Amino acid sequence: MNWAETLRTGLAAVRAHALRSALTMLGIVIGVSSVILTVGLGQGAQDEVAEQIDALGSNLLVVSPGSSTSGGVRGGFGSATTLTVADAAAIADPAVVPDVARVAPATTSSVSLVNGTTNWTTSLVGTTATWAGVRNRTVADGRFFTSAEAESGARVMVLGPDTADELFPAGSPVGRTVTVGGRAFTVIGVLDASGGSSAEASQDDTAVVPLAAASAATGSTGTALSAVYVEAASAERLSAAYQEIEALLTNLHDLTAADEADFTITSQASLLETANATNRTLTVLLGGVAAISLLVGGIGVMNIMLVSVTERIREIGLRKALGATPGVIGRQFLVEASILGLAGGLVGVTLGVLGAWLLPPLIDQPVSVSAPAAALALLTSLALGVGFGVYPATRAARLTPIQALRSE
Repeated sequence: MNWAETLRTGLAAVRAHALRSALTMLGIVIGVSSVILTVGLGQGAQDEVAEQIDALGSNLLVVSPGSSTSGGVRGGFGSATTLTVADAAAIADPAVVPDVARVAPATTSSVSLVNGTTNWTTSLVGTTATWAGVRNRTVADGRFFTSAEAESGARVMVLGPDTADELFPAGSPVGRTVTVGGRAFTVIGVLDASGGSSAEASQDDTAVVPLAAASAATGSTGTALSAVYVEAASAERLSAAYQEIEALLTNLHDLTAADEADFTITSQASLLETANATNRTLTVLLGGVAAISLLVGGIGVMNIMLVSVTERIREIGLRKALGATPGVIGRQFLVEASILGLAGGLVGVTLGVLGAWLLPPLIDQPVSVSAPAAALALLTSLALGVGFGVYPATRAARLTPIQALRSE
């Protein structure tokens, strides 16, 4: 019996017991589809985190003030006023920090924006003209303010897309007026949607104005900053920029090695790696559960093939009496087990891909179909069929014609 005849016979045997074959494949189907979906969910989460972090800025370092202590209660990072405009100017000096490309000092406060009878509470960011470039933000409508406008403290404002929709639900807000703290600001632009968010607020619900104008609108007279956004000259020089800024601020703030730093520097790369490490751990955990389903499916294949050997003892005896060798008999049962494993894998991949297409709108979470994961799951299902079919095939091949023919 050649391979083509063996394959035809195996397919006929599987079709002859269609319901039993379907139930046998069920464990493999569930396992394969689970592997594809869990890996897809993990990859989708990593892609989403990377996209959100990238929306905050490329090659970005965020320098924040340290924590404050009031009444014996220690606040979180950013609650102190240890970071100043002078610090930002020092970081921007290429002679001092050569690995920094651009710097954007910023103050952040919660204010109420008023447009006629409409008001909206949002985050007011006071900064310089470099903010848009450092934060990787582009303008969808209008323009960003210039260096001259920033230096003169001009009352101009660039709105985030969500803020613009709330204050100006109809028509473009460019050229219209918004009042902040009794001062009128002219809207000159609307930012593109970033989709990113920080711990404090959505990056799309904001109003950006020159630093001096923000201080006047909020009544602030100090030089304290909420953050200094720093863009490194390149991704390769990010680490060098980090170390240069740390050394500079340590010197400017008269800190010693024994002192606790009154500032913190956060790298977007470290945030991305931390988030991805968490997602990878969860993906491996869930993938392990799916792999157990695959193993159970393989055991089911072996169990059914053993039942098939028992049911077909007389058939095996007759084939051997007609000249079939043990190799041919073993090959037939191995092919049947392989067909069950491969068919279960194909159905599982189909269901996994279908689930990856249907799930995102329902769970509000992206699911990425990983071609390597799908291929690996399919190969694993085939390997399970072959691996768990070896013993039943060997048992069938070892039957002697006399034993098989006289069995009831």
